[in-house]
This record gives sequence, C-alpha cells and structure tokens, in this order.
Amino acid sequence: MQKEKEVCESAFVNEKKVSAIKKKMKTEPTMQMLSETFKVLSDPTRIKIIFALSQEELCVCDIINILGKTKHAISYHLRILRNMRLVKHRKEGKLVFYSLDDNHINNLFKEGVKHVEEL
Repeated sequence: MQKEKEVCESAFVNEKKVSAIKKKMKTEPTMQMLSETFKVLSDPTRIKIIFALSQEELCVCDIINILGKTKHAISYHLRILRNMRLVKHRKEGKLVFYSLDDNHINNLFKEGVKHVEEL
C-alpha cells in the first residue's frame, strides 16, 4: 500500500484564496508577539500557574503550595507571565495576589485544554 503524499504535486496556486488571506494576515510585530506568548506558555509550570489562576485569584504563597515549588521558582515564572501580560498582580499589605490578565487568557487556556483532551 502506497503512502499518501502530504504536499501538492502540481504548482497550481489559487490566487483568489492567496490574495484574500494575504490581506487578512496580521502584521509581523503581532505575529512575533503571538509566537512569544505561545513560547511562554510552553512551560509546564507556567501552564499550571495559568490553570490555578483560571480558577480564582491567588496569593503567591497559595501558588507555591499548590505547585509544590520554591518561592524563587514561582516568582521567576510569575515575572515571565506578568511581562507577557498574561497575569496581573495587586498588593494588599504584605500579600501579593495574582489573577489572569484578562478573559482572553482564560479562553485561550480553556480551548487548549479542550484540544488536548479530545486527542
């Protein structure tokens, strides 16, 4: 049995489709930022932090206890997530609480989970 080829064997280009998609293509800076966002989300610890924060706002100490990591490790990952505007923080006295930056992050995470659970 011969394996199906995964590429076109002809040089046909559907100019109408190509032109329509080129017009909709996002700018290079937008695509670069999206790529960086997915790179940041490629770390399992950061994904666990996003999951925890998708449930509710948490103090840094809560995140440390949920993940069983050191304060240094959690602070490092939170800083990366904050720099990419995936999480935000607020101070209340000596406590620092984190939450997802906006609902887009929660939706992105939920859709990603659905995708991998359906595999």
